[in-house]
Amino acid sequence: MYELSEFEEMYLKRMWEILNKEPDGIVKTTILAEFMGVSPASTTEMLQRLATKNMVTNIPYKGSRLTSEGFSVAARIKRRQYLLEILLSEIIGYDGDVTAAACELEHSINDDLEASIDRILGYPDHTRDGQRIPLVERDVRVFSQDVLLPAVNLPNGKSGIIELIVLNQTDNKTLEGVGISIGSTIEKSGEKYILNNKEIEISETIASGIITRTMVV
Repeated sequence: MYELSEFEEMYLKRMWEILNKEPDGIVKTTILAEFMGVSPASTTEMLQRLATKNMVTNIPYKGSRLTSEGFSVAARIKRRQYLLEILLSEIIGYDGDVTAAACELEHSINDDLEASIDRILGYPDHTRDGQRIPLVERDVRVFSQDVLLPAVNLPNGKSGIIELIVLNQTDNKTLEGVGISIGSTIEKSGEKYILNNKEIEISETIASGIITRTMVV
């Protein structure tokens, strides 16, 4: 497989976004140029370069389409964007421009890191706003010991030791009120949680910000 620059990957991802809405369509050069914020001439040059790498097929006087390899690469890039958006907004609690940050980071992720992010998020198929995350072949580990998971993603009946809490001051006060702190062991029990043999109830948002190291009990 050819090495791709970050800019080449962005072109492929933009084409995927356009074709995802019209799978049988053709991407017009002028439309793609507008998406990328560059001139049609620059876009034509890039498409020719991507064609030599078997990523796109140019259709004279009409536009271009992704090849099967190009579609696979583009879908993978978009997948990483979506996973990073979930990680940044729901786990890390990043309050900046989540999409912009994800777009910067997506090009630096390798397969192993992508798999780790996928696992810590609980193997999501959709974003919170309902966008379908492109699927790939993956090794889904239903549950194993000594991996990091948000409390919300612990399987029912499984426990984890709290290693990190990523929440705002108000939510931290809520945790203090129920006795949750770093080093506590928490167990998922249906929609609720068990702490020190006592059932507690916390929201999904709060549980998403409680990062645990999984245990086998």
